Amino acid sequence: MPVRIARPEELPALVQYSDQLERNAGTAAYLTDLLAKKCTRPEWCLVAEDEAGRLTAATALWTLPGNDVPMALVLLEAPWDEPGLAIGRALLAEAVALAAQLGATELEHVTDSPTQPPQYQAEPERRAELLRLAGFERARDGRRFRRRPGVELTSHDDRLTWQSLLALGREPFIALLADALPTSADAQLAAKVARHGARRAAEGLFADMEEFSYEPSWWELGFAPDGTPAALSLPARNPSAAVIGLVAVSPACRGNGYATAVVARGTRLLVEAGAEEIRGDCDAANTAMITAFERAGYENFADRQEFTLRW
Repeated sequence: MPVRIARPEELPALVQYSDQLERNAGTAAYLTDLLAKKCTRPEWCLVAEDEAGRLTAATALWTLPGNDVPMALVLLEAPWDEPGLAIGRALLAEAVALAAQLGATELEHVTDSPTQPPQYQAEPERRAELLRLAGFERARDGRRFRRRPGVELTSHDDRLTWQSLLALGREPFIALLADALPTSADAQLAAKVARHGARRAAEGLFADMEEFSYEPSWWELGFAPDGTPAALSLPARNPSAAVIGLVAVSPACRGNGYATAVVARGTRLLVEAGAEEIRGDCDAANTAMITAFERAGYENFADRQEFTLRW
């Protein structure tokens, strides 16, 4: 079964299902939006077809708007029976090869449960098996949170004094991250420390966040009453939504509820900037962050498995 770049007339629909009209429309609209924002390109959309010329598998490479190096795979579809896994593996092999040609050294793919727009990821167990067979490893067992319009804002925590990136510059933010990361409950962050060391991991995370859309005045450090840098707040917008982004609390200041203060602070800044729905993710093992989201009026609307392949 040949794998090839999708033809213009196959975009944005890709693989369609005759009994899933809502799903077909939703995924087509999602790909249309990604193409418009330059999160993907027509030449990054791969398909596999059967002998009759019907599309049976597809995926698209994804990156942040305007970047030329892919970071992830989206809209992964394949036949989810046993023979279909071979088709999916061939598709993923071509996608990885294309990403490597474009300069990528790793790719991520996420699966959300329960199935929901815009990707409508049916058969999560089969998807995980396909990714494993293709060499991907699970990087995080995650929880997704969202705050919808109309939820009352959490009151300001007056124990912390906030100073922005404009006043402080990058270095104090990176220093607090380097201090916090080695004892983080987040598996993905711990893996970055194991690969790069705390300082380089902190620099890399901060640089990754700088790829998002944000105002420097949104990014802040919270200082404890004794003047100690206690907490970091990096709210931002990704191509799809306003997000809490990155939260960190200094190990010396944990146990004081400062994570809740950070989520509340970032939420307030995003709402004041016009955000309606706001989202955030964390590791299932990070109970402090789960509590922080819940106390700040967020609901756990999905679980997210994150997979990574490096070469």
